[in-house]
Amino acid sequence: MPPEAAEDNGALRRRRSGFAIRPLVALAFFALASASATTVPPSPGEAREIRRSEAVAPGVEHIEIRRGDTGSRDAADRWTVNVLVLDPSKIRLALGRAGDRGVGTEKPSSIAARRGALAAVNGGYFRTEGPYRGEPGGIVLVAGKVLSEPSRRRPGLAVSNTGARTRLAVVDVDLRAEVVASKNARRRVDGFNRPRLDGELILFTPEFSGTTLTGPAGVEAVVAAGRVVSVLDAKGDAAIPRDGWVASAHGAAAAWVRDNLKKGARARLQSDVRLDPKPGFSPEFVIGGGPRLVEGGRPAAAADPGIYNPGFAEARHPRTAAGVRADGRILLVAVDGRQPAKSVGMTIAELTALLLELGAVEALNMDGGGSTAMVVRGRVVNSPSDPAGERPVGDALLVFLR
Repeated sequence: MPPEAAEDNGALRRRRSGFAIRPLVALAFFALASASATTVPPSPGEAREIRRSEAVAPGVEHIEIRRGDTGSRDAADRWTVNVLVLDPSKIRLALGRAGDRGVGTEKPSSIAARRGALAAVNGGYFRTEGPYRGEPGGIVLVAGKVLSEPSRRRPGLAVSNTGARTRLAVVDVDLRAEVVASKNARRRVDGFNRPRLDGELILFTPEFSGTTLTGPAGVEAVVAAGRVVSVLDAKGDAAIPRDGWVASAHGAAAAWVRDNLKKGARARLQSDVRLDPKPGFSPEFVIGGGPRLVEGGRPAAAADPGIYNPGFAEARHPRTAAGVRADGRILLVAVDGRQPAKSVGMTIAELTALLLELGAVEALNMDGGGSTAMVVRGRVVNSPSDPAGERPVGDALLVFLR
C-alpha cells in the first residue's frame, strides 16, 4: 500500500484505550500443547479468551487467540489474532515479490504457493493503483542491491538466514546513491524503480520489469556492462537490460543525462546504505514497514521518526507485525479488524502492548488494513477485511523449513 495511504486508514474512529491496559486475562501464550484448544473462564471484570495452538511443523507453531466480549454482537472490544512462533534454527524467511517483479500485485497465498512456502504474511506498503501498482512504498534491499528507496523516514526489517539460525533486526535506513559518469560528473539518484516526478532522476533495475513504463516527457539512458548503449529522448518506456540499468530523467536531471550519458560513455552506480542500529549480521534483505513498535523490550512507536497519516496510529485497523523474542524466536502476527462481529482491529498502542505480551524485544508494524493476511499450509487462517477477501499485495514474508 502506498505511503500516502498508510494501512488503508478509511474512516477515522475515536481513540481507544490500549489492548493490554483493560483488565484482560494475562497469559503466557507459548506454554501450549500442540493441536490444543483452551477456554479461559472470565473472572469478575475480566474478558474471555480462547486460544488454539497447532504444531504446523518442527519449529513452527500457529496460535489463534480470540479475546474480548464475544457474547454480544454489539460489543466494542473483541479481537481475533493469529500468531506464528518460529524457531530460528528450524526455519528461514524469504521475501516474495508479486510475480517475482518490482511491480504488480498478487495474493500472499498465491505467492506462498508459487514459491512452495510453508507459511506467509503480507509484507510492506505498496502502491495500490496505476501502471506502477505493487511498487514498494519503502526500502527494499536484496543481497545488498537497492530495489526501492526508504520512504517518509520509515524503518525496515532486516533479515539474515546465514549460519545456524535466522536473525531479524528493526533498522532505520539512510541511503545515498549517485550515477557517476566521470570524476567530475555525478548526479544524485532520487529514487529506484518508481514513477518519475518533475526534475528527478530515477534508476530502473532489471528486477523491476521488462521496461521502465515511463511516458515520453524525459530522457532515458540505457546502461549495460558499464557503458551507455542507447539514449531515448522524448520516448520513454525504455527496455531494461539484464546486465545493467536505465537512468530515467526529467527537467534539470534530464539535461545532466543528455550532457554526461552519451552513447558509448562509461557509467556506474555508486550507493551507500547505512543501517541504524547496525545489525550484527549482513542482511539478505531489508523490507520497509513502520512504525517501530518495540525496541529493547520497550514501546517505541512514539519515538519513531516516520511520517504517517493523521489517525493512522489512533484508529483501530487490521494490523500485521513482525518481531523477535529475547530467546531469538520469531513472531509473525496478524490482527483482524473492521469486522465488528469478529474483530475490531487495534491501534498502534494496542498492537505494541500485544507484541510486548507475546515477549517481543524488537518489533515492527508492517502493511495492514485490507492487506493483512496470514497463510499456513496453503490456507488463509485469518479473516481479511476487504469484501472480496484476501487482497493482492506487492510482497510477502515467506516461511520455509531449513
